Amino acid sequence: MKKDYSKLWTLFKSMFMLSACTFGGGFVIVSLMKKKFVEELKWLDEDEMLDVTAITQSAPGPLPVNASVIIGYRMAGVLGSLTAVLGTILPPMIIISIISLFYEQFRSNPYIAVALQVMRAGVAAVIFDVVINLAKNVIKTKRVLYIAMMIIAFIATYLLGVSAMIIIFTCLGIGLADLAVTLYKKKKGVA
Repeated sequence: MKKDYSKLWTLFKSMFMLSACTFGGGFVIVSLMKKKFVEELKWLDEDEMLDVTAITQSAPGPLPVNASVIIGYRMAGVLGSLTAVLGTILPPMIIISIISLFYEQFRSNPYIAVALQVMRAGVAAVIFDVVINLAKNVIKTKRVLYIAMMIIAFIATYLLGVSAMIIIFTCLGIGLADLAVTLYKKKKGVA
């Protein structure tokens, strides 16, 4: 029983630290979660982390909270999900509460303005790292369909300004159709 509490404590601490040190939105935390849960703790493998990323991006709500629900559940069931979510939401709640008390001072402070500008550069680098890693994982599948979908989705978003929701639902539909065809071929081949 102690081992379960130890895992819950590790889960809480990990999510708390990741959430406390994540600036720039959900994509930044994906890279940090990968390093923590795949490389350091070895609780997930690379493919599972990629699946978690895809699911959390597609689901409504903040990406870090969605990811913590899935990772927490994977590690320790419902109690793990609750623990991970608590660890994820506490840091921003505390930080935003403090900032709201001193909002006027934060807003007019030139040092904080420079610090935020510098953090944006770091956030851009981390997001770029996440994009490169996700693209590498898609290319590793060696599936022409997936690679083509990735390239077309990029072009549709970046050059044509197509809504992310349209792209996500289109890719979901194509993925489900691909799964149906694959299952049909397996069934036909077995019969």
